[in-house]
Formats: sequence, structure tokens, C-alpha cells
Amino acid sequence: MTVPAAEDFSSEEADVLRRYFTNLDQPVFALVNLPEVVKGALFARYSRSASSLRRLFLDEFLDDLDIGGDETVDATVGLRRATELYDRVFYDYGDDSVAQLGGVHLACEQSSNLLTKVLEWGRLMSYLEQSTRYVAYSQRLGGRYRYCRDPEIMASPLGTRYVGDMDRIFDSYSTLVDIMVGFFRANAAKGPGESDFAYRQAVKARALDSVRGMLPAASLSNVGIYGTGQAYEALLVRMRAHPLPEARACADLMLTELRKVIPSFLKRVDVADRGGRATQYLADNRAGMEAAADLVFGAAAGGEADEDSVELVDFDPDGEVKMISAMLYPHTSLPDGAVEARVRAMAAAERMGVVRAYCGTRLNRRHRPGRALERTAYRFDVLSDYGAFRDLQRHRMLTIEWQPLSPRHGYNRPPEVDAAGAAGDFDEVMARSAALHDALAPELPDQAPYAVALAYRVRYALQMNAREAMHVLELRTTPQGHPAYRRLCQRMHRLIAEEAGHRAVAEMMKFVDHSPEPGLGRLEAERQSELRRSRADRGGAAEG
Repeated sequence: MTVPAAEDFSSEEADVLRRYFTNLDQPVFALVNLPEVVKGALFARYSRSASSLRRLFLDEFLDDLDIGGDETVDATVGLRRATELYDRVFYDYGDDSVAQLGGVHLACEQSSNLLTKVLEWGRLMSYLEQSTRYVAYSQRLGGRYRYCRDPEIMASPLGTRYVGDMDRIFDSYSTLVDIMVGFFRANAAKGPGESDFAYRQAVKARALDSVRGMLPAASLSNVGIYGTGQAYEALLVRMRAHPLPEARACADLMLTELRKVIPSFLKRVDVADRGGRATQYLADNRAGMEAAADLVFGAAAGGEADEDSVELVDFDPDGEVKMISAMLYPHTSLPDGAVEARVRAMAAAERMGVVRAYCGTRLNRRHRPGRALERTAYRFDVLSDYGAFRDLQRHRMLTIEWQPLSPRHGYNRPPEVDAAGAAGDFDEVMARSAALHDALAPELPDQAPYAVALAYRVRYALQMNAREAMHVLELRTTPQGHPAYRRLCQRMHRLIAEEAGHRAVAEMMKFVDHSPEPGLGRLEAERQSELRRSRADRGGAAEG
């Protein structure tokens, strides 16, 4: 793991921080002794701020909290032991359900965009990741650009070249941010009566969206995690088996901090015949599958592609019949087979009537029908830029498997970059990124993807039931969404309706937005955010 950039705190600040954070000098730490709503609000703000969580707490939250009774608290000393009850029930008797009852807010700062995908793998956790849309990576951390400096790379003969190439990539990114801000200001003028703040935020978001593909996967991000002891145990076992050294080093830091808060729940992680065996099992399986794939496919590899692609590779032709049967089942006393037989005998209009009754009147995308939609599923093979992939990967209920990140499938250059006359600068970064990857790959194959820019494509399989598809496709096609994943999700919706022939499923997804890409996609969202802030300020003034 890269040596973290240190933070400077005054003695007074450190005295306050010790009450609420389990350490003041590491990039991984837990939050304690704070109301749950404060922890949640901190993480929510985290995703749109360039500040570390501890600095954010001092600058934006501390003045609003009553900390008068916390002077004697020192969270950095941790806990000596969990209660005897937890030790006896959880560890001695193996009652895993007990580990679902204790949760921790954990911050993992200065994590690469490869590590964040490892952290966000589990279904039973909640994550917030720093956004490339709101944070300009031209800002430095401790005087250095924000990218992972893997110790093995730095100690190799390529260490000097790695730093030089990365710095040049970030120099070019920083230059293009300013160019694209100017471009969008010139081509999407502020409307009459438009708020300056909302307009500036929308322009910034659009500019950062257009150049985020220049950032390498080594770019550092902050991730806030909330999970139970059981979920953390599973995550740590996976991370300790991962081939990326940064993941294994981060797991060690996480275990140290979590043991200060929920020690009993994590006793088994590094016990040889418990977590140790589980970790070895995962590592052995990975090695076995790599050998099996090599035996089957040899050196076969996909080549450069001209564009993104989405293919519907698997679905159930009877999926809608089974879904409608599941809709009716709880409202009868009949066996499942009898319900399905009756549905198969229905006319199309009668089936559609059931679907519409089950779906009801949806007033917004958060009004979602029940679990009958989980009766049918879709599997897509997707080729998209890594930036779009990292946004879709965070959806926890779907199943996603991805192939190694490399330059082999080509890259996407946003048309706005062409329109701004910056295509040459963008392409130069892509060439530098690919050359650095190819130089690293022979000796450091697990770390070579650090060099790959987010504009390069990656192939992944995405599988989800109809209920999760409703959530993902409606959320990721909103006008404020990034154009890259908007197009992918619009295509998935059409494939469900046209190729699978599941028009009833597609019709239920009434908030999938197929409108063309707006000029400043975030503008309406920024207007609404400012309106909410204004109402909150007026409400506070009225109470005062």
C-alpha cells in the first residue's frame, strides 16, 4: 500500500479528534462516540468533498455538535476486550448471527480505484465513494498528485518512469479541466434568473465528467463503509486472499482499527484454522481457475473495439409467466404449479391487467413493486469504459464479474473533448497510459492496471433480476447521470423489451429516461439542491 500522506492537526484539533476517531495518522480508521445520524451525514458529505473525513468533521460538523460531555473520551486507545457474553456466544459457540448485531462506520482513505472495487464487492455493506464528478484531481495531497505509489513498483527499475508518467498524466488532466470548464461556459450559457451557484456546480460537474477518463486507475479515492461484524469478516478474508498487494495491506489496517471497536466479531479472521483456511481456499481457487482458463483459451484475447457494447446473453423466455405467477401466489391458497398453469392459460390482456395491478400507480422511481419481479433475471455482457463500470459495479444486489483492466479494448474519447479542440491532448494521455501498462505487465501484472486510464474499456458480465434492473436502469438513466452509463442502461432497457420480449417488465420501468443527453445534466439537480438548502435556511431562521 502506498505510504499515506500525513495530515497536520493542531494540538487542540487532535484533542477533539481523539474522542471520535480510532487513530489520527493512518488512512484507515473507525468512527465512534458519535450519533448515527452524524456518522451518516459525514459519509454523505464525504463523497463530494476533497477533504479527508477528519478534516471535514473539524471544518463542517464540529461547531454544530455538543461535545461538552466527551472531554475524557479517547477512542484511539480502543477496547481491551468485548463483553464475556459476546466472546462466549460468538467465538466459542460459533453463533454467526450475533456478528450481525454490531456495526462500524469505517473510513478507507487514499485507496486506488482498483482497491475501491475490492472494498465495494460485498452485498451486505453500505458504501460512499469520493466522486470524480465533484472533486477535481488537480488538487494535490501532501504536495503530490493523488495516485497510488505501490511499493513494489517504486522499488523496481520502472519506479522513476512510473512517477514521471503519472505526473504528466495529472498535469494534462489539470489543464483540460480548465479548458472544459471554459468550453461548457461558452456553449451552455446561464439562463435568465439562473442561480450562479447552481450553474457553476453544473458546469464543473460536466467538465469533470468529460475528462475523468484521463485519470488512471491508480487515482486515489476516499471510501466510507458501514457494515456489520459478519460482513467485515467476510470482506477481510477476501481481501487477504487478493493478488493486489494494496488490498492485502489495507486489510491489515482495517483489522487493526475494527478490533478497537468490535474485537470479538473479528477474532477468527487471522486464526490459522478459521480465517486462515478460508483465505487460503480463496487464493487456491483463484490460482486454479487461472490455470484452467489458460489451459482452455491459451493466449486468446479480445482485441481493440470501436465502441461500447451491451449484449443480452441470457434470459428466461417464460420469465414473464413465472413473474405473474409469483405476483398472484400470495393472494391464493393454491400450489405454485396450479397458479402458473392458470397464468399460462390467460390471454395477454388479462396478464397485463395483473401486472398493472401489481405495479400500481408509481409516482416516482422510489415506488417499486414487490419481490415477484425477482422471479426472472437477465444477464448482459458489457464492454464499456472503466469509469462507467465503476459506477455500475457499486450496485450491491446484482451479480457482476469483470475481466482484468488493460488497454486492449481501446478507449472512449468524449465528443465534447473533440468539440473543445483537445482531442490531441486526450489521446496523448491514452498513449502514455497504455505504454506504461505494457512496461509494467511482464514483471508486475497485478499492479500494471494502475497505469490504465479510466477511458479504457473493460469487459464485464452483469446479471440482475427484474426488480434490481428496475432500480439500476431507472437510477442510472436520469438526466444528471454520466452519459457513459446512461447509454448503457438505456440499451439494457430496450433489450429487455425487444430481445427478451418482456414488454410487461419494461413497461413497469416507467422512469427509465430515454431522452437525449442534456447540455448540463446536473443543472436541474443543482437547482433542486439549492432550493432545499434555501428552505432549510429559512426554516432555521424561523425557529430562531
